[in-house]
Amino acid sequence: MGKPIAVLPPFAASWATDAVVFLDETGVITFVNAAAEHLWGLSAAAMVGRNARVVFPAALRFDPALRWTMEDMVGADWQVVITRPDGSSAFALVRLAQVWHAGKAGYAAVVHAMPDPTGAAKHISILSLVAEKTDRGVVVTDARHRIVYTNRAFQEMLGYVEGEAEGRVLEDLLATGKGATDLAARISSGIQRRMPFPEDVPLRGASGNEVWVSAIVTPVLNQVTGALEHVVAVLADITHARLMEDLQRQVLAALAADAPARDILELLCRKVEELAPGVLCSIMGVTADDRLTVLAAPNLPAAFSAAVEGLAIGPKCGSCGTSAFRGEAVMVEDITTSPLWEDFKDLVLPHGIKGCWSIPARLRGGKVAATFAFYFPGPPFAAPWLESVVSACADLCALVLERSEARDRIATLASIDALTGLPNRRRLIESLGDLIAEAAERDEPLAVMMLDVDHFKDVNETLGHSTGDELLVEMARRLQAQLRTGDTVGRTGGDEFVVVVHDCAAEEAARIARRLIDYLSAPIPAQKLHLTMSASVGIALYPQHGTSAETLLRHADTAMYEAKSKARGRFQFFTEDLNKRVEDRLVLSVALREAVQNQALRLVYQPQVTLAKVTLSNDTPSNGTLAGGALHGVEALARWSDPVHGEVPAPRFIALAEEYGFIESIDQWAVEEACRQIAVWRAEGVAVPHVSVNLSPLSFRSGEIVGIIADALERHRLAPSDLRVEITERVTMDQNPHSFATARAIDALGVRIAMDDFGTGYSSLSALSRLPIAELKIDRSFMLSIEQDKNALALATAVILIGQSLGMAVVAEGVETAAQADLLRTLGCHAVQGYLFARPLEADAVAGWLAANAPSHTPERAEP
Repeated sequence: MGKPIAVLPPFAASWATDAVVFLDETGVITFVNAAAEHLWGLSAAAMVGRNARVVFPAALRFDPALRWTMEDMVGADWQVVITRPDGSSAFALVRLAQVWHAGKAGYAAVVHAMPDPTGAAKHISILSLVAEKTDRGVVVTDARHRIVYTNRAFQEMLGYVEGEAEGRVLEDLLATGKGATDLAARISSGIQRRMPFPEDVPLRGASGNEVWVSAIVTPVLNQVTGALEHVVAVLADITHARLMEDLQRQVLAALAADAPARDILELLCRKVEELAPGVLCSIMGVTADDRLTVLAAPNLPAAFSAAVEGLAIGPKCGSCGTSAFRGEAVMVEDITTSPLWEDFKDLVLPHGIKGCWSIPARLRGGKVAATFAFYFPGPPFAAPWLESVVSACADLCALVLERSEARDRIATLASIDALTGLPNRRRLIESLGDLIAEAAERDEPLAVMMLDVDHFKDVNETLGHSTGDELLVEMARRLQAQLRTGDTVGRTGGDEFVVVVHDCAAEEAARIARRLIDYLSAPIPAQKLHLTMSASVGIALYPQHGTSAETLLRHADTAMYEAKSKARGRFQFFTEDLNKRVEDRLVLSVALREAVQNQALRLVYQPQVTLAKVTLSNDTPSNGTLAGGALHGVEALARWSDPVHGEVPAPRFIALAEEYGFIESIDQWAVEEACRQIAVWRAEGVAVPHVSVNLSPLSFRSGEIVGIIADALERHRLAPSDLRVEITERVTMDQNPHSFATARAIDALGVRIAMDDFGTGYSSLSALSRLPIAELKIDRSFMLSIEQDKNALALATAVILIGQSLGMAVVAEGVETAAQADLLRTLGCHAVQGYLFARPLEADAVAGWLAANAPSHTPERAEP
């Protein structure tokens, strides 16, 4: 007897689900488990101690003389029929093994119950019926992957006849091509893992066609040995689904590549026609005025496409026009008899088209943007896969059209001014380029006019931006109303408009400019007011002033700024001299900006002398002797000496700073520098009552200058009376609500405010009463003729009287003769400044001037 093998001991075998019977060498039963009791229908007591032949059929002979026969059966599987005491039978599979038990050799039989062969046959019959009637393909192979069975659905799916595929290796059915080798290896690896797995697989049909299937591959193993016996694959045809996925990928890829909408829709039609041979497709767009437009119809008759182009949708407008009108799918099975096709059937019937199915494609907002239609050679059929194609195609159409509409909207926003609806600068340059090309071809002149609304900023800052917007919209409307057909008007930004007039020479351009200025100046109702606005116009002519859009616009802009600088509400033609001045101004502004950043400006100081004790006559020397008068204060004046441009006059660079937007930086620097210098004079004992600093009206709009002044006074330990701020009448004219508030905040610091150049602007006396003005300054222009011109004298007298009546000091500028000073003293003018006493002095010269001209005089005490 061979060496026994180890098996479960009785206590472990008790829990086994199969029946387990232990036998000694003589074939006597020594142990049975519960499963064995159940299988035989006997208790353990009835079985233990009995010979095996009582419970096993005659196939086993436990005869010591025949022991070798049992040894030969060890390890083999054999079937038995067990008869129970109640007369019933059980079928079982028995495997015999040698064991050691209680120190003795013996046998263990593992008995696995099996179904009744009759029931099994019935079960197999049912399984065969299921396999043949299901619409899923079933293929079974042996352990070597050779096909042993295919069902009807598999044969129809791949075009095989019954038995044709049997004997072929499963991997041989795979479609050839990229990735086929990797796919075959993946399937083999999955089978070797002995676990069911899914796989989408391209198979090669009997005719060589490619069929995509979704497969569940299940390895079938021997229940006893665990060896691979069969492979079962259940297949579902996903060819159409894969083709639709491929179609969607191509459409989305075309969208991502920003392909034109019509190209994508044509691709969609062609791909669907490949999916459904014999079916033709069309995509009809629906215009804003509810008319059809052919977006794609690659294989429809050209005459039919031409006939429906521009057709109004309605209740009797073929399949597509009716579908768009109803907003629902429309299926016509017989075009010959359908009333919807009564007017169009002759266009398609000769081409074999019998039926049509049209589906609306809606945008996200619900609007029907197009219809997707299928044209059939016979009555339309609604196969499930075709319905999925219909749904997917309608969605793809909507997606493409949505993208196209969004692109058009973006293009419109990129080229149209949102407020006025006029072309913006970008669009205007494109249009002007086209107009220049046409003018060149026809040898015609062209006029480009740049219009700017005068004082528009005041409207925004006083009446609000909404009123400013209303004003611009009305200006745009008026400009459009005045233009001829073919002319162009656009808004380039802010309050600037451009008008392009074709076939227009200089004389005609001047006439049109005058007409536009007059028309724009008509009152405009706004917030219960009637605003009267003027416009300044610059004109550049093609080809005299330029041959490109950018050049003409630049030159018209240059002329417009010249018109504004001379007198608003007028027009100006471009000249090369203007261009040179603009270039010079730009170069100078760059140098000035660098000078401000590098603090290259400086302050000089001009003394102001009181007239109360001054005694001057024609014999008085003109060296500026105070002759007993007190020093009222000094005015700080900005100067700029540039290495390239030399000494630049203050009016010129101050105007540049205001134009280019850095005047506030100069004002802040001037306050800081003046305060620093006062502190130096105080430390040196130089008796200067105060320093006056000129500030631009623009500094009053933000109010930031108040903090600058307060900080400078504190850091240099100065009293508010040490500094005086000079403003011009432009501040009183400024309608910005912050300007007056800033002036009052400066006065609240204790810093006095002087009104410079009084009488030369348009300020009103009511503004003087509302502003905290402590001093009026008579402009130097009055001094030029005060001795000879009665009007000048009367105006100077009026200013002095106004100052006196309001409790203000009055200072006259530009005094150059003793006679002027005597006259002003007689009129009661408080103080004067001018070349008669001193030119503007460098800071380090002020002390010397004071020592030379008033050695024994104490300066005027500052007003409380």
